[in-house]
Parts: sequence; structure tokens; C-alpha cells
Amino acid sequence: MVLQRLFAAGPASRAQLTRSTGLTRVTVSAVVEELLADRVVEELGPEDAPSGKVGKRATLVGLSESTWRIASVSLTNDGTLSGAILTLGGRILRRRVERERLPRGEAGVRDLVDFCRRVVADADGRILGVGVSSPGIISARGVIEEAPNLGWRELDLAGRLREALGAPALVANDANCAALGEFTFGGADGGGLLRLLIGHGVGAGLVVGGALVHGPLDAAGEIGHVTVVDERDDEVLGAPATCACGRAGCLETLVSEPALRRAAERLGPDDLERHQRAVGQRLGRVLAPIVAVLNITDVVASGPDELLGGTLLDAAAATIRERTLPRSHRTLRVGLSRLGEDGALRGAAVLVLSDRLGIA
Repeated sequence: MVLQRLFAAGPASRAQLTRSTGLTRVTVSAVVEELLADRVVEELGPEDAPSGKVGKRATLVGLSESTWRIASVSLTNDGTLSGAILTLGGRILRRRVERERLPRGEAGVRDLVDFCRRVVADADGRILGVGVSSPGIISARGVIEEAPNLGWRELDLAGRLREALGAPALVANDANCAALGEFTFGGADGGGLLRLLIGHGVGAGLVVGGALVHGPLDAAGEIGHVTVVDERDDEVLGAPATCACGRAGCLETLVSEPALRRAAERLGPDDLERHQRAVGQRLGRVLAPIVAVLNITDVVASGPDELLGGTLLDAAAATIRERTLPRSHRTLRVGLSRLGEDGALRGAAVLVLSDRLGIA
């Protein structure tokens, strides 16, 4: 509770922490002393004195910016890597990017572990933990049950990283990490957040009531392979395309970045706008029942902004509103992420904050 308060609202005195957490003064003092000993928080000096107030000013405490570091790694669906070292408050200190795609299978695992080693070596402090965002269906224990584009099945990636790095390691689905990043750093209220991650594939992460939704089989948010095009479709979208999963007409064949870029390359401005509107409408049809069932208030997307923003997301928002009751979409906001490509990277850091310090 104390750490969550300091993370969310910034430095505070012990008296302020007592009032905001509802804990007793003795308990707060004991907790703060323990955190100071672990160098998770630090004393920042006296608070500013209110006008007219006399007497000794209370000492502020805040999350330590000097001792502990978080290593965060984001692996995209096409196998490219980015990493960062962050403070406990989420400030990015150093970045590392690997543009070359990972090979599939075990060779890719070895390359990923080596990249994580290099990211950890960039830290100028003690590593609190390593968070990894990866495509695929991933269990709560960090086992990648299936990541077809990477050729991984039943891979205990968290275990491999813990053994190789000698540090706590957390692994989660990339769309779920992006949702956590948006909830924690992007300004979404978390009452009902759907975070779309549009890249080589299409995925969604859900935060409802402040909690990440996993589903009983760890497959919540796997919307990329919902079928949205069939043989009856009009000339704007054309015949259903074959998807990587082997079926035809999946959402991913329309909304993934490669699909959007192919359309942009072959269509003129007017035809492209019609195509983006039709794609947005199909996306809205998929999202409408999710918005209605879970009372989603924020739909936030990241991907190629120049193709997603404007016509496509506007059409998706309009379709959601057409297909749901006014009460379901009264406060609905649909738009691009303010975090962009950093969403999954920051969300991977939230995995560590949550597991190690109880911060989310």
C-alpha cells in the first residue's frame, strides 16, 4: 500500500502516507524504515512549508531512483527485439535495439537470452527483475505454450532466463504487457481497457477493474484469428485471404501491419480510404460485443499510426456505437496509444514491479 501510494502519487511524508493508506502511524513508520533499509525508498528532504505554517517540516520519502533497476525486453511477432533499463518509477535510462530478426526455434531462444544479458549489463544499479513481453499464448508461470511465428511450444522462457541471468524473470503476452503499460503509464483509468497491439499479428490485452484478464486457458484477447471475411464479401475487401493459422478471412489478414501496408501500396487515395473504412467496420464488429459484455471505456491501439489513425479507427468507433446500447458506449474512447511502441516495453517493467513490489 505504501509503495503503491508513492508510485501513483509521488513523494509523501510519513503523516501523509498514514492518512492516504489508512494504516496506523506506527505501522507506516515501521514499513518506511524497512523500505529505507532495502533502499527501495529514500528520504528526499523536508516538505515545502504551507504559507503561514510554523514548526518543523516533515521529511518526504519517495521511490529510490539510484539503487534498483528494472530490465525490460520486448519481442515483436516478427522477431525483432528492444530492451531498456528503467527506474522504479518507470523512467527509461538506457535503450538497446536489435533490428535483426530472431531465428525460429531453439536458436532464437539462445539469441533472446543473450540479448537479455546485454540489457542487464547496461544497468548502473542492482537488478530488481527482468520483464519480457513476447507474442504467443503464455501461462502465468512464464511458459510460452504456443508462439507459432517463432516456432516455440511449451517453452519455459521465464525459467531459462532466471537460470541464465541469476535474477527474477517474468514473461507475459505482448498484448497483455501493452495493456499493463497503458493502464500504468498511459493515462487509461483501467475500469475497462482494451489495448490493441497491431504489428505482424493482431492481439488485444484487457484490463477490467484494474486487473489483467488472462482467461482460464491464458488466451483472453486472442482476437486476431476471429473470422471477419467470407466469400459473400463485397468488392472493397475482396476474397478472404489465407491466414498464418491456416484458415481464411481472419481479422489479422485485414488489420495487421503487413496487410495494411500492402493495401496502401496498391490502392489510390480514394480507394484506400474506402478500404480503411471497410476494415475499420470489421474491426468494430469484433470489438462491439467485447465492449458490451465488459463495459469497456477505453479502446487504445498501437501500430502504424498513419494507417490506423483517422478513417480506420473512426469507422471502428462508429460501428461499435451502432451495435451497442447507448449505456454501453456512453463514455467510450477509441484512439491511438500515447505510449506507442513503448507500451509493451513499459508493461514488461510493470510485470516486475507487480511481482516484486506489489505495484501496478
